[in-house]
Amino acid sequence: MLPVWLTDTVTPDLDRAIRYTHLWGLEGLVLRTLGRFADRVPYVNEEKLLRRIRTYELPIVAIMPGMFEGDVTDRITWMNELASFEETLSFCRRIGCGRVLVSAFQPGAETAPVAEVLRRAGEMAARHGLTLGVCNEWGGAFPTAKDMRTLLAAVNHPAVAAAWSPADALRADEPPLTGLQELEDRLTLVRCFDGVGRGEEWHPNSLGEGEVDWPNVIRSLHSAGFEGPICLEVTTSPAAKAGLRDATALLRMLRDAERAG
Repeated sequence: MLPVWLTDTVTPDLDRAIRYTHLWGLEGLVLRTLGRFADRVPYVNEEKLLRRIRTYELPIVAIMPGMFEGDVTDRITWMNELASFEETLSFCRRIGCGRVLVSAFQPGAETAPVAEVLRRAGEMAARHGLTLGVCNEWGGAFPTAKDMRTLLAAVNHPAVAAAWSPADALRADEPPLTGLQELEDRLTLVRCFDGVGRGEEWHPNSLGEGEVDWPNVIRSLHSAGFEGPICLEVTTSPAAKAGLRDATALLRMLRDAERAG
């Protein structure tokens, strides 16, 4: 597994993000906002980004442009998102990024219309040789791995896979390892943070100190042969210190899983 992180959970500043990546021992970046908090990929300083990743040889493994976060019945919005998606995919190719992570609309959305939108986006991604990673999100229409498995089956496109968050699924009351059982063959990325509670009573925790049981999740991922990115998202404060602590914990869990075979 490749340990990476979502940079703007600590800083939107690219140079600081690169410095933290090296300091913490991580091996790649997932980008959402960059520069100013309002500057969302792909509308960022691409020239500077290319210079930095070439100099420091850090891969951008995924971007999160903020697609399909609204109501699926709002056809105008998602049609506009699809219309601008070609520009996002071209950006990914220029920076060497292989994945675009998207949401799966707001609660209440039916499977069929969501699947149709994602299939169309997946077809566009496939033409560029990219993968569309769909996030299960608490508060979204498909929060659990079981939900996501149903959605991906309806999408039925090889370029559309799951960007699985065990913590979001747990918040929706699904045991974390259920996700691996449901999505083992459809995972493109694993989102990594911790906490305790359910629903609105969720409280962020340091990695390994919440209820997700990350050591067991990572051992199971390793045993299943998952070799993709595992993306740290820093959710506690102060962010820079929490990031170092969480990254250290993640790397230790990955080493332990490798030693255990």
